[in-house]
Amino acid sequence: MPKRIPIARELAEFFKLIAHPDRIRLIEELRTGECDVNTLAQRLNLPPTRLSQHLSLLRAARMVAERRNGRQHLYSLAQPQIAGWITEGLAFVEARAPAALAGELQEVRELWS
Repeated sequence: MPKRIPIARELAEFFKLIAHPDRIRLIEELRTGECDVNTLAQRLNLPPTRLSQHLSLLRAARMVAERRNGRQHLYSLAQPQIAGWITEGLAFVEARAPAALAGELQEVRELWS
């Protein structure tokens, strides 16, 4: 049983890292491939500075990779399967969400699939 403790801690840190709505949306936006900060900010309707802070956290945890193309910084998921894992998590949300959110859930599922 003690061998599970460090793994449980690592998973808890991972869950803490993605436990922000902006970061979940960011991960899902990067599912289609690499993108620059300004384009991501526009797509997610977030200020570029706020988005850069989220990217910095994800990059420090090696969840996001950065590539430079001249002055442009392009970001992508280091492990693209994380986006699919989050999409699969929609089933848990659907199971406990009020019926009033059914339309939004369907829209998000279509957008993220």
